[in-house]
This record gives sequence, C-alpha cells and structure tokens, in this order.
Amino acid sequence: MSLTPTDEEAMLAASAREFLARRASPRDLRALRDERVAAAFRGEVWQEMAAMGWAGMLVDEQHGGSDFGHFGSSLLCMEMGRQLSASPFVSTAVMGAIAMRGAVPSLRDRWLQRIADGKAIVALAVDESQQHAPTRTALTATHDGDGFILRGEKRFVVDGQAADAFVVAARTSKRAGDTDGLSLFLVEAGQPGITVQPLDMIDSRAAASVAFDGVRAGPDDVIGKVDQAWSLLEDVLDAGRLALAAELAGMADEVLLRTTDYLKQRRQFGQPIGSFQALQHRAADLYCQIELARSTVMQAARLRDHGDPRAGLHASVAKCKAGEAARRVTEEAVQMHGGVGMTDELDVGLFLKRARVAGALLGDCDFHADRVASMLHF
Repeated sequence: MSLTPTDEEAMLAASAREFLARRASPRDLRALRDERVAAAFRGEVWQEMAAMGWAGMLVDEQHGGSDFGHFGSSLLCMEMGRQLSASPFVSTAVMGAIAMRGAVPSLRDRWLQRIADGKAIVALAVDESQQHAPTRTALTATHDGDGFILRGEKRFVVDGQAADAFVVAARTSKRAGDTDGLSLFLVEAGQPGITVQPLDMIDSRAAASVAFDGVRAGPDDVIGKVDQAWSLLEDVLDAGRLALAAELAGMADEVLLRTTDYLKQRRQFGQPIGSFQALQHRAADLYCQIELARSTVMQAARLRDHGDPRAGLHASVAKCKAGEAARRVTEEAVQMHGGVGMTDELDVGLFLKRARVAGALLGDCDFHADRVASMLHF
C-alpha cells in the first residue's frame, strides 16, 4: 500500500493549490471575517469548486460524482489547510456524502446528486455539549404514526446557518451513553420547529446551535436502520475526522514554511536568527512532527479507500497526531515571530485559531487516545 500520491492525485493537489491561493486564501478569509459574511464562505467560490468536481469526490458516478476516494479528498483538505480556505467541503462533500449513502434510494438519489452538483449544503448535527461525545446523544425522536417527532438541541453544527438539510443523530431508544438506540434522520432546514442560532467562532468559520422543537421526520427520512445507526454514524464521523486531520497537517506544514522563511530573514546581533542553534532544533522537531502527522493521514486515507477494518482506528490516530502537530507548530510560530506574531497583521494568528477549533472538532487528542485504547482493548 503506497502512501505516495499517484500522478492523477498529484495533479489534483497541484491544481487545488493554484486555485485556492487565488480564490480562497487567508486574504479571502480576512475579507469574510471583516464583512461578517453569514455563511462564512463565498457561495460562488463553492460553485467553482463543485464545477471542478470537488463536491462529488466521495459521490459515485451514478449520482454525478467521481468517487475519487478519501486519499484524493485528503490531499484537497491539506491544500485547504495551507490556505485557510473556507468552504462547506468537510460538512457536505465528506460527511454529508458518506451519510447519504445509507439513505433509502429516493432520498439518496436526490441528495447525492445535489451534493455533487454543489446545489445543497448538508450539515451534521451530532454534538450536544461543549465536548465531542456522540454516544451521549439525548435529542429524542419519538414515534408518531409512521414517522417521528424530534425534540432537543445540537451544538457546534458546522455550516449550520447555511445548511439546506441536517443529518441529525437522535435517540429512538435506550439512554444517553448507549451506542444502541441511535438513529439518523435527514431533516430539511426551514421546517416549523427548527431554530438556528449562529455562533461566533474564533476561527471566523460558521457554526450554529440548532434546536428541534416538535420537528416531524417521515419514515423515508431515516438514514440507515432505526436504533442501529451507530456504525454508520461512526463511519461518517471517521470520514470527517480524517478530512480535518488532513487540513490540520496542511496547516502545520504551511505555518512551518512561513516561520522558517521568517527565521532566514529576521536579523539579530548581525546575523539571521535562523542561524541560532536553539531555533534550528525547535524547527527541526516541528518538521519531524509534521512528517509523522502527514504519514498517519495518508495511511488512514489509503486504509479507508481499501475498506480496511482498521480505518477507524487510524482515523483517530491521524486526528490526534495532526491536531497536536498543528497546535505545537502554530504556538511555536507565534513565539518565533516574536511580538509581531501576536498581532493581526500576520496570518500566523489566523492559523493558530483555526488549529485550535479544527483540533477540537469531532474529538480532540484526549478523546481519540481514549478511543484508540478502547479499540485495542486496553
């Protein structure tokens, strides 16, 4: 199993790098922040991404996608991390697409085609507290005739205010903390009983709290099987974790590149500060951390594409390693840049903020270390 990109995958990464530097760079993120764009991404840029096939990376050809695979989508996410590119790629093209594979044919056909065409934003609504804990789902879906009534609230729903539909994790039986008794529903936005409250995020991205008060879901809105959605939910989450890990790895790589360039230019005591051995050691250590993180991401992506049963475990390893690498690199970058590193003038602070948020989304390193230990029966 090769971790080296194929020629086709390398061409994808190269074209993505050129496009994102031109259309979705840190400069564009600043504009989104300063203009207070509600969706926190440009709809026209997302349409351009969809036209290049990015929205259908994980959608099969029958539904208008390319089925390019997780290795390719991870390469895209790495390039997005390098540019701090704001888009609904992870929420919609990754997690939304994976979730809709488990829907009934009529629902699957409709939404996968719309996702691949870039005509629908789908947001995963799973967490209900400040920490990632999918088994603690307490939002209820009670039987009502042939359908269900949803009541409860979800927190930190990424791209929630722009969503056309939500993939909602709900409890149809058992109690919070059980993996049994969970079900997934596709709930279209704008229905009576849905309240979306935008959240101010430190990384200038979009997230929302979404309340469901007596929202009805029909029998065909169920994704997967009633009471037995845990394995599908884990698959959706692992796809999202891998995408975030790739973004974090790309982010860390870009920040170290910018920092080493600064070390070569900034002079003190008549010489570049990069000539000081203490800073060289710190930069070399960060480089090793990034290479390790990148390798875990590539391995996890290849395993998912090969349908390996260890893919979930490796997605957790990648999320943890990439999250820690991005945290360390961005923190060290601020220090190595000195006082100017604390200002909004440099992009370093934007990378640090995004690294903190992306590192916590879908589970921080502590969450994934515990998950890996459980999977290995420790």
